[in-house]
Amino acid sequence: MPNPITDADLSMTPSAQAKMAELFQDVDAAVEGVRVYAAAGGCSGVSFGMTFTDAVNANDGVRDFDGYKLVVDDGTLEHLRGVEIDFVDTGEGNSTFVFNNLPSMGGGCGTCGSSGGGCG
Repeated sequence: MPNPITDADLSMTPSAQAKMAELFQDVDAAVEGVRVYAAAGGCSGVSFGMTFTDAVNANDGVRDFDGYKLVVDDGTLEHLRGVEIDFVDTGEGNSTFVFNNLPSMGGGCGTCGSSGGGCG
């Protein structure tokens, strides 16, 4: 059974909640929620993103919002505690979800872009 996610674990601003609810009006009924995930980011360390999901697993944390669920697996949630997801629209079609208050992950190599260095 999934664990509940609290506002202290991972929060969403009102603008992020509203945009997500708007997006969920156009998705297939089989979609369970939006999954927040972590991906290796090379020199920049871990990066985070979101995608629609049709499955909620036993090791997932779930937070119910009006019209959708936010789903995060236990491992990813450990990196996101205290993070706030916001939706920023700067106009002219430039809008995105952003993750505020991300903890420092300490980049992967420290020599990216320098002569002789590399992340390979």
